[in-house]
Amino acid sequence: MRVLVSGGAGYIGSHTVLALIEAGHDVVVVDDFSNAKPTVVARLEALSGQHIPVHAFDLTDVDKTAHLFGIEEIDAVIHFAGFKAVGESVEKPLEYYRNNLDSSFALLEAMRRHDVRRLVFSSSATVYGEHAPVPYEEGFAHLSASSPYGRTKVMIEQVMTDVALATPGQRVALLRYFNPVGAHPSGQIGEDPQGIPNNLMPFIAQVAVGRREKLNVFGDDYPTADGTCERDYIHVLDLAAGHVAALEHLDDMAEPVRAFNLGTGTGTSVLDLFHAFERAVGRELPYEVVGRRAGDLPAFWADPTRAHEELGWRASRTIDDMCADVWRWQSENPLGYPD
Repeated sequence: MRVLVSGGAGYIGSHTVLALIEAGHDVVVVDDFSNAKPTVVARLEALSGQHIPVHAFDLTDVDKTAHLFGIEEIDAVIHFAGFKAVGESVEKPLEYYRNNLDSSFALLEAMRRHDVRRLVFSSSATVYGEHAPVPYEEGFAHLSASSPYGRTKVMIEQVMTDVALATPGQRVALLRYFNPVGAHPSGQIGEDPQGIPNNLMPFIAQVAVGRREKLNVFGDDYPTADGTCERDYIHVLDLAAGHVAALEHLDDMAEPVRAFNLGTGTGTSVLDLFHAFERAVGRELPYEVVGRRAGDLPAFWADPTRAHEELGWRASRTIDDMCADVWRWQSENPLGYPD
C-alpha cells in the first residue's frame, strides 16, 4: 500500500515509517515540524535506502490537506500528528482542542473526498480514564480522560467511529498504546523532546548524559511493590510493528471500527526502569524521591490479548532492550537531533 503517515517525522511516526518500508509499503509523510526536526527525514532515508516524499505543512490547513490527497495516490492513512504534552494541554486547552481536532477533521474530509477508506489512529491508554479496572481492556465502555490532551483522543475516537459507521467500506483501527520508550538499534533515530522531558525515560537518559542533574521520583508510597508508580512500557519498535499489523489487517476486520491495546501486559515501576537504565549505562545515577505529582495513578497496564489474537502482534522486547537502545541513541546524540 501507499501509506500517508501524518506526523511521520516524530518519535513514533519515524520508527513506523521505517517499519512500513521494511514491510514493503510506500510511504508519504506530512509533518509541520513543530515537534520534530527535518534532520529526521535524512536519517530515515539513509536507514531505509529510499527517498521519502515529505509535505511540510500543518494539517489544520484544510485546502493544503485536500490538495495533498489530490496529488498523491494514497491507499491508507496512519494518523500520528497532534499536540501531545499532558501538562501543556492543561495550560493551553484551546490550542490542543483546535489543533488535534481540526487536523483530524481536515484529514477525514480529504479521505472522504478521495475515497480513502483505511485509517489507523494513534490513540492512547489515557482514554481509559481513572476508573477502568486494571489491566485495561478495550471493551471498557466508559471512556474518559483527565486532561485536555486525553479528551481530544476520546473525542477523535468517537468522531472516527461515527464517520466509519456512516461510510460503507470504511475501516478504522484505534490503537491505544501505553508508554512508548526505546530507540532504533542503529542509534540514528530516537526520542528527542523539546525542553524539559515530560516522560520518564528521556529524563533518565538526559541525567545519564549529563544534561540533567538528577531524576525526581514523584512519590514512593504508592500501593505497589516498591512504592513507585507502575506503567506498561513498550519498545517503540514493537509499537511500530503494531501499526503495520493493524494496517495489514484493516480489510479483514469484521466491523468498521476496532480498538486495540498495544502494550506488554506487564507493569514496571519507576525505580525498576531507573535501575535497568543504570545497568545499560554501567554506573549508578542520581535520583531523589519528592512528593507525589497530581493526577498520577498508582499502576496500570494493558491487556494486549485482542491485538495478539486478531492482529498476530505481540511485544517482544524487554525493559533491558529498551534501556540499551535508548542509551545508544542518547550517548551518540547527547543533544538530540541537530538543527
